[in-house]
Amino acid sequence: MSTNRGQRTADRNQDTEHYYSKEQTSAFRPQQITVHLNEDTFSISTASGLFSKNEIDFGTRLLIENVEPKGSVLDLGCGYGIIGIAFLRRHKDITVVMSDVNSRAVDITKENLAALHLIAEVRQSDLFENIDDMFDTIVTNPPYAAGRAVCYAMIEGSRAHLKKGGKLYVVARHAKGGKMLEKKIKEVFGNVKTVKKRGGFRVYAGERR
Repeated sequence: MSTNRGQRTADRNQDTEHYYSKEQTSAFRPQQITVHLNEDTFSISTASGLFSKNEIDFGTRLLIENVEPKGSVLDLGCGYGIIGIAFLRRHKDITVVMSDVNSRAVDITKENLAALHLIAEVRQSDLFENIDDMFDTIVTNPPYAAGRAVCYAMIEGSRAHLKKGGKLYVVARHAKGGKMLEKKIKEVFGNVKTVKKRGGFRVYAGERR
């Protein structure tokens, strides 16, 4: 899948409300998609009002395929749950909390976990509003369309919810907001590195030291 195609798909998937709205009043249109990640293939439910509902977007795929989660994991802004689910299917020694402000995303994520016989805690939370836990790993494909302030708050809140040695992983298109997020991670964590770059996207990591 080309980067441009993935971005066009993501752009088309925004319905009447933004996918980062708490409630969706648009018609509920569920669907199933088949996911191919590395050597793993499975079906997952998505729906109208969720980000990139027709296929996994390029950035999320890049993050999933290049991050090795450890210990307790937070999938921040989980959408229909693809990141946390992919990690749970690949790693048997992690625990996962999945959160999203979007109530429809929370419902679909719970449905997907049940259908795939996976266990994770799912919470509706505006950023860290309902999250008091400390984690070893936090991963996010931040909603840059929601504004820079929201993305910065995700980075700042993540540091406060990481254990010592814990890492935040953020994926973004470098030339369209990612460079600013990279700078913010360096400011908040005192360090930042690029884990992977491809197709104009980069996976950035900041470690709480």
